[in-house]
Parts: sequence; structure tokens; C-alpha cells
Amino acid sequence: MFLLRDDISEIARLLEGGKIICYPTDTIWGIGCDATNEAAVARVSELKGRAPDKGYVLLVSSVEMLKQYVPKIHPRLETLLSYHQRPLTMIYERCVGLPDVVKAPDGSVAIRVAQDEFCQELIAAFGKPLVSTSANVSGEPYPPTFGGISSEILGGVDYVVKYRQDDKEPGEPSAIAKLDRHHELEFIRE
Repeated sequence: MFLLRDDISEIARLLEGGKIICYPTDTIWGIGCDATNEAAVARVSELKGRAPDKGYVLLVSSVEMLKQYVPKIHPRLETLLSYHQRPLTMIYERCVGLPDVVKAPDGSVAIRVAQDEFCQELIAAFGKPLVSTSANVSGEPYPPTFGGISSEILGGVDYVVKYRQDDKEPGEPSAIAKLDRHHELEFIRE
């Protein structure tokens, strides 16, 4: 189990101190930080060479945590998030308690309820959403496994999670969707 190799409480302390990590998610390896810490998010943008006005995907540990930041969730969406088997990132038009630096220019925010046990436990222990952006320099292909992450990225983060470094099964980014004005699911990326 991952607890024998990574101390979740220590990683949570690093995140609380504004540090950035490289970690496996329920999709692909990501670069993460405290989504409410603007300086940490700026470090992630700098490491990736990413424009600071581009929003980020955030991970939460549960639908209950999601409701702290998106107080109005359509009941159909809440049911979908509770039972959906594939990782699904949803775009929400309105949120509370999150800095502009993680939002898209229109103020929307992309949030996924993590389905991976390690992510759920880490985020729950930390108590706040994590930024989750692919562990690559902007414009380069995302790494499907840990072995595909560049030394530039690995050397630029403060901590590299040990859990799942040996996985050979390639990961894929999540589907991204939003609810349209008729409360129907509209896929942006499948």
C-alpha cells in the first residue's frame, strides 16, 4: 500500500507550505499544489511555461468537498458524479473560495472528484483542492506513465510521489464536460 512509501501527512504539510508536487492522479501524472495558494499556482505555471491566464483543473476528494466550492450543483450532476466510473472533469460557471488564478478567463472553474484512493486520501488530509495539471512543459505531449516525465519537471517540483511510479499501464486525460442551459451534459473533451 502507498502509505508505506509516501507519508500523506508529510505531503500535506509540504502543500500547506506552498510547495509543489508531482503525483499520480486517477488519469495521468500531474503537477499539483494548493489550489488556494496563488504563489504556489504561479510556480506551477512558471515550471510548465504556461500562460498564467489559463485556468487549471482542480481535484477534490469527494462530492462533499466539491460543494464547499460549488454550492449549487444540479441534482442530476450530483448523481452522475457519485456513480460515474470514468474520471470526469466538470466545468462550473460559479464557485466560491477559489482565487482567480485557477479560473478560466470567464470565471469558470474545472473540478474533478478524484477516483484514485491515493488522491482522495491526500486531498482529504490536506483539506483543500489540489491543482492537477499534466506533468509536462506546455505544448509538449503529456506523459502517459511516470517514465515519460522530463527531468526538467521532476527537478522543478519540491516532492515526487513514489506511489505508482512503476505502473506500466498508460494513463489518459479525463473527459471534460459542462451542463448546458438545458441541464444536459455537453462534452468538451471525450
